[in-house]
Amino acid sequence: MTESGMREVAVASLGLDKTTGAPVVILKEKDGERFLPIWIGPGEASAIAMELAGVQFTRPLTHDLFNAVVRGLDSAFVRVLITKVVDNTYYASLVFRREDEFISIDARPSDSIALALRAGVPIHAAESLLEASAFEIDETGMEGEGAPPPETGPSRAPDEPLSDYLKGLDPEDFGRFEP
Repeated sequence: MTESGMREVAVASLGLDKTTGAPVVILKEKDGERFLPIWIGPGEASAIAMELAGVQFTRPLTHDLFNAVVRGLDSAFVRVLITKVVDNTYYASLVFRREDEFISIDARPSDSIALALRAGVPIHAAESLLEASAFEIDETGMEGEGAPPPETGPSRAPDEPLSDYLKGLDPEDFGRFEP
């Protein structure tokens, strides 16, 4: 089951929005050049950072418990869909399979990305979101290497639509997130 209008993405990096101090996960289109920044909470940022770093724990993390419950209910977590932005809020769905039935549950993208990484399932973003936030990047700059990022980050007018704000972003506007 593949939803139309969706593109597979992967976590390219984590950063900090220098204007707010909020963590930002940067998703990159798989086999493409477009990126999608999503502002997330520090808990989700830490879970994502630990997974990317390959940190193992002796006790399960919350995101691991979720995946254990899904398996215990004889279901499979199959993908995350980041579907839209409404009133400056991203929406996502967790997609599960139980026997021949697919079940979709509304979720926050930040938790969804962390869950997907812990479970090893693909993440998809709506084509329209990738188009709205398309910008050129230097991947080494995203990781904090190469030229130093500017001292000030992006700022958004209170009445500016999120899609317009995303079009003007440059990944170098973000600092680097460290858990």
